[in-house]
Amino acid sequence: MAASVACAFFFDAEPVGEPGVHALDACALCTKPLARDSDIFMYRGDTPYCSEECRHEQTQLDAACARQAARAAARRQKQFSSGTESGRARRESWEVSVTS
Repeated sequence: MAASVACAFFFDAEPVGEPGVHALDACALCTKPLARDSDIFMYRGDTPYCSEECRHEQTQLDAACARQAARAAARRQKQFSSGTESGRARRESWEVSVTS
């Protein structure tokens, strides 16, 4: 009996996010209301979309953001490694001049 009560409370709880907005009430991309009797297209586990097109557009946006983040990380890594090399070259030249 206790397990069924716990399940009821679990499903009655509001989802994380905006209070009062149910997770499957609207498309996550275009915010079109989702009908209870229509197909819901899911992405990343719990994100609903009204159509395959909206879901595909979100996957494309996510891929573009991931590529942009990867390029930014590569630039930071390149700047860091080139800064480390120039610092190493300065230390080596200083060590040579001190020992001379």
